[in-house]
Amino acid sequence: MCGVENILKKEQLTKEDLVFLLSLKGEEQQKLFDYARKIREEQTGKYVYFRGLLEYSNLCSKDCLYCGIRKSNTAVIRYIVEDEEVMTAARLILSAGYGSMVLQSGERSDRKFTEHISYLLRSIKSLSDNKIGITLSCGEQSEEVYKEWFVAGAHRYLLRIESSNPTLYKQLHPQNQLHDYHQRVKCLQNLKQIGYQVGTGVMIGVPGQTLSDLADDLLFFKEQDIDMIGMGPYSEHHQTPLYARKDELLSQNERFYLTLNMIAVLRIFIKDVNIAAATAMQALHPQGRELAVKVGANVIMPNLTPTKYRENYQLYDNKPCVSDTSEQCMGCLQRRLASVGTVIGYNEWGDAQHFFNKKT
Repeated sequence: MCGVENILKKEQLTKEDLVFLLSLKGEEQQKLFDYARKIREEQTGKYVYFRGLLEYSNLCSKDCLYCGIRKSNTAVIRYIVEDEEVMTAARLILSAGYGSMVLQSGERSDRKFTEHISYLLRSIKSLSDNKIGITLSCGEQSEEVYKEWFVAGAHRYLLRIESSNPTLYKQLHPQNQLHDYHQRVKCLQNLKQIGYQVGTGVMIGVPGQTLSDLADDLLFFKEQDIDMIGMGPYSEHHQTPLYARKDELLSQNERFYLTLNMIAVLRIFIKDVNIAAATAMQALHPQGRELAVKVGANVIMPNLTPTKYRENYQLYDNKPCVSDTSEQCMGCLQRRLASVGTVIGYNEWGDAQHFFNKKT
């Protein structure tokens, strides 16, 4: 029996096992993908859950070196989605039977912003009679603000760590108090203690990253008891400082398939988590999100941001679906998922089974 099959039979994977699996290519890689899909179907059946994504605002206090909406990028036109446009997206989610919504924004912690997010949470819950589950992705906040948002109606929170290696984290962020690795980890811990289903994730293929780093990221997810993970390939933005290191990057194809390996290994390593098929996958491959689902992902986020704002919420170059309407995004993804033999879990929040399993 070959090495891959021996490792996949193991009850517990070591870091060395993870590095080996992440390195796979060719026929052995396909065995990894097939096994990960089997595990996903055992955990969630053929269901994939939609989260209607609203990119609420691109105003940001952070200056991350890889991000197209970083504070120092003066070429970006800043915006905040109007309240009625938020409610229109919520109505669309209700009528489509998606069950869940994601409010994502640049990172702000001023009281005007945090209070308005609370208002929108209460409004969406009232509009939908609590039928819409809500995920927030609004960055680092105080424990008090996280509690306020939880009471207002959010029950899932995504805060990507981007790299669990503190040294690599420093290479991706300016060196100041606003970009502190340990504070970000503390926020994840606060979210967990409050009662959120907690999500995080990493970029794959950033300059200087190794397979050992990626294996440590997987171990970090397990150690932090994370419920949902959103990982995507690093895709550069030409208006960022990190773009200067583009010549150090793996090819787009190599980054894409390394991300598929990460998704597959994660599904095998932590079987019951929710794994998102990131939009960035489609930026590097025309069937990126479908292939991510085939190897273990079970969450997709159709973009419901009004089209007039989308061009200004580009974290990376060549973001797909920028000019599509919300309805076009929804219909396109439905057809794409049907092509890989999956079923949309309509009118369900699609919460991570991991969250409930650790309570039993």
